[in-house]
Amino acid sequence: MTTFEDRETAFESKFAHDAEMQFKVEARRNKLLGLWIANLLGKTGEDAETYVKEVIRADFEEAGDEDVFRKVARDLEGRVDEAAIRKKMATTLADAKSQILAEID
Repeated sequence: MTTFEDRETAFESKFAHDAEMQFKVEARRNKLLGLWIANLLGKTGEDAETYVKEVIRADFEEAGDEDVFRKVARDLEGRVDEAAIRKKMATTLADAKSQILAEID
C-alpha cells in the first residue's frame, strides 16, 4: 500500500468514526431533551421512557434538528417558548458530548 492509500484509508476511518460519534451525541441529546420535557409534562416511569423514545424517533424524519424542535414545541404547547427550547437543545447537546467523551476515556 502506498502512503497516499494509507492516508486515504485513515481519512475514511476518521470520517466514519466522526459520523458515528455525531450520531451517538445527537441521540443522547435527544434522550436528555426528552427526559427534560417528560418531567415538564409530568410523565414518569414507563410513560417518560416512551416519550423519550418518541423524541429520539422524531430525529429520523429529516436531516437536522428542526424535526425534533417541531415535535417538542408541539408537545409543550406554549408552556416553554421557542428560545428556551433551543437553548435547552444546545445545552443538552453539550452535555451529551461530554457524557459520550467521558465514556470513551
